[in-house]
Amino acid sequence: MADNDGFKPEWAQKDFYAVLGVGKDAPAADVKKAYKRLARDNHPDTHPGDDERLEKFKAVAEAYDVVGDTAKRAKYDEMRRLYGSGAPSGFGGGGGGGFNDLFGDRARGAGGSGGLGDMFGDLFGGAGARRTQQPRRPAKGGDVETSATISFVDALEGVTISLRLSSDAPCPTCSGTGGKPGTKPHICPECDGAGYVVAGVGGAFSINETCPGCGGRQLVYDDKCPTCHGSGRGTSARTIQARIPAGVKDGQRIRLRGKGQAGDNGGPAGDLFVVVKVSPHRVFARSGDNLTLDVPVSFDEVALGAEIKVPTLNGAPVTLRIPAGTPNGRTFRVRGRGATKADGTRGDLLATVQVHVPAVLDQAAREAVEAYREATAGKPLRAGLFEDAR
Repeated sequence: MADNDGFKPEWAQKDFYAVLGVGKDAPAADVKKAYKRLARDNHPDTHPGDDERLEKFKAVAEAYDVVGDTAKRAKYDEMRRLYGSGAPSGFGGGGGGGFNDLFGDRARGAGGSGGLGDMFGDLFGGAGARRTQQPRRPAKGGDVETSATISFVDALEGVTISLRLSSDAPCPTCSGTGGKPGTKPHICPECDGAGYVVAGVGGAFSINETCPGCGGRQLVYDDKCPTCHGSGRGTSARTIQARIPAGVKDGQRIRLRGKGQAGDNGGPAGDLFVVVKVSPHRVFARSGDNLTLDVPVSFDEVALGAEIKVPTLNGAPVTLRIPAGTPNGRTFRVRGRGATKADGTRGDLLATVQVHVPAVLDQAAREAVEAYREATAGKPLRAGLFEDAR
């Protein structure tokens, strides 16, 4: 764990010279040469998906960040000398003292400073110090969202659809390296393979910015890819099969894992989100997990009572028993004839009766209605309406 200055005590126990394969007294030119060779041989852009080479590249970058800098190297050598001599007692130990205390707050005294922690503060993350640039790690690809329109019946029963997608992807010509096929990369001369450059912002402060020469890749090609012009990115068009589950609702968002954009450096693909749009049905509608249906009935059927047949979706008709005196707009429930629920059961069919008034009556029907009017003339329907209005 790092202390308040960013120092990691375990770094004192690492032999950065061994990591780079050079001797402790190797000149700076040999250290740089070894770093470039190892970085090129183990770079994740040239070995995507190779976890062993990725870890090796991380270790090489970490080692060169220290011993590749003259000032840092001198302080690192001094720290290693102190560590190797075993001083002070408990150097390298855990618990409540020893090595951690040597570089921590307990070595600083009442004034809040002092000790070897301050001596090496700029080496391991102190103010204005350049931090280790980690190589690009495998990264998950971006998520993609699209929409699909399906029929009312398919939404209830489930369906497999084909989706044509276009998304950002590694350039197919150079496989995302940005270089012309057949050419080899070399360490970026602008950032010396760090992937970033240090920019001053005034005074003693500085910030790390992505290297404009390599875009953070740490490697560059003399000959750029003719397709992507060195960006390493392209557009991918593909067709996938997507399963829409039974019972999906209009406007529902379905998540398909791993069907989004491809990941970077061997990372997993993103997800695909499909917004489902359901076309309306000519007869049925939906209310939650229930189907709804308006059933036209005649005056005599609701006045005298009747048994009528009503349709179900993709099933045999069912019989509704309408009691005598049923009011207009009453809803009858037919259990188990609705939409499929998440647990596999089905909702209900809600059938609402709507009294049909004929636009034209033949002579016999008119005489019958007039006879009904005469028979009920002594029972005005709206008498109570005026009384309640007062």
